[in-house]
Amino acid sequence: MLIENPLNESSLVFPILECLHIVGFVCGVGMIALVNFRLLGVGLTGKSAARLWSETMPWTLAGLSLVIFSGLLLFSIDPDMYYLNYAFLLKMTSLVLATVFYYTAVHKAAVSEASTGRSRMVACMSLALWGLVLCGGIFLGFTNATLHMNKI
Repeated sequence: MLIENPLNESSLVFPILECLHIVGFVCGVGMIALVNFRLLGVGLTGKSAARLWSETMPWTLAGLSLVIFSGLLLFSIDPDMYYLNYAFLLKMTSLVLATVFYYTAVHKAAVSEASTGRSRMVACMSLALWGLVLCGGIFLGFTNATLHMNKI
């Protein structure tokens, strides 16, 4: 390799980055779960979904930013292990879908102030997408199933 990754020089880098990644996920997705549970009518019912959305947004953005930043650093340590792994592809696809869905459909349901079946369905779909992100991350460490690229 022409350029060595300085993150590969210490055996402590990976576990520290992994801990930061998990803390960011807990913070970001924890706030997302609060809003989704409020849309379902479970927990924090003393606040409107719109108010909860606006109060949790800084924490959500901070957590997701930490997840993305630490995830990129983790990826840079061993990119070959990740980009051909089915669990990683599931995680990344789910992450994009869950993020877009949260900032569009969930946001719309939260600010509409209506507790309808539609907002409950949106919340369930959001929680399911974030659950897929979590499953992809968990199975990433346990699977060696990789895509096989045909070389020309």
